[in-house]
Amino acid sequence: MQPIQLFEVASKQAEWLSVRQKVVATNIANANTPEYRARDVTPFETVLKSSYTPMARTNPAHLTGDTLGSDKVGIEEEGLNQEIGIQESGNTVALATELAKTGEIKRQHDLNTQLVKSFHSMMMTVVAR
Repeated sequence: MQPIQLFEVASKQAEWLSVRQKVVATNIANANTPEYRARDVTPFETVLKSSYTPMARTNPAHLTGDTLGSDKVGIEEEGLNQEIGIQESGNTVALATELAKTGEIKRQHDLNTQLVKSFHSMMMTVVAR
């Protein structure tokens, strides 16, 4: 029996969301720290592409897959927010942007949880028959 990859993808995304929440929380905590540069994680798509081996291409008409990046979530300095620019202290954290990110992280985590719950329910329905 083939392993169900939905659970693996959901687990990877949960890990990624956890790292991103930690980075955003660190940005918020350092909002008044002089010379602090805001950070963010690499997009989940990059992590997802690097985690899986593409399917074998048995026909030239098939789509090709590629593997990019590494298996770890990369943390990089965030681009300068043109709305606030660099503050007098040299800080680049925009609290409004960081708070919007926390809302986005929560929505993605809720979606991830609901998808896993629904898939698990479907599997249990099939097993019960």
